[in-house]
Amino acid sequence: MNPTIELLKSHRSIRKFTDQKIPHELLIELIRAGQAAATSNHVQAYTVIHVKNPANREKIAELAGGQSYVATASDFLVFCADMKRPTEAAERSGANVVRGMTEQLVVASVDAALMAQNVVVAAESEGLGICYIGGIRNNPQAISDLLHLPEHVYPVFGLCLGYPAVDPDVKPRLPVEAILKEDYYVDDSELVAAFDDAMQSYYGERRGGNKDSNWSKNLSPLFSSKLRAHMREFLTKRGFEMK
Repeated sequence: MNPTIELLKSHRSIRKFTDQKIPHELLIELIRAGQAAATSNHVQAYTVIHVKNPANREKIAELAGGQSYVATASDFLVFCADMKRPTEAAERSGANVVRGMTEQLVVASVDAALMAQNVVVAAESEGLGICYIGGIRNNPQAISDLLHLPEHVYPVFGLCLGYPAVDPDVKPRLPVEAILKEDYYVDDSELVAAFDDAMQSYYGERRGGNKDSNWSKNLSPLFSSKLRAHMREFLTKRGFEMK
């Protein structure tokens, strides 16, 4: 395999970082690499907030569920879906703008995610570690107020960046046969059952913390406690009425 594919397959989430700081010039290059990602119709519907204020970092760590590495990583970024900039640009050009469409929310969210993943790959190619922080959606209004986000902008996730102080195992993924289907969607429950066995072994043997679990059991919070039912009302108030 070529080095890029090997790099992609070696991804791990890093939650403990050294005290070494990322050079500012490198951080800017990572952002430029992020901007090179595909973007729907060249809209570039994203804004990245580089949170440098230590007090704000501590507050975000608390709001995200007590994730201390938000405050201790060399750098912390918040990736925002931003329809304010392109909407206002279209208006200035004379367009009869319709706001609040679900498609606009989808475009901005996808754009932000694609940009962030480019940043991640570029960072890991430089020996950095990363950790996505979806926990900022636990308290999106408080995060938005803290970062002074305007209407038509919402925080999708955060990203910790730094030099790794740990070397965790690569977490297994579902078999390709489960997620790559030929022509039609077919049942893959047998493959999932086999993957649960593999994940049970991984969790029982991994470095840095064992637990008795598997993939299916780990999905429970997504459908029970981490529902984030507040997101619909929050997004509507942000101007994403989802019409």
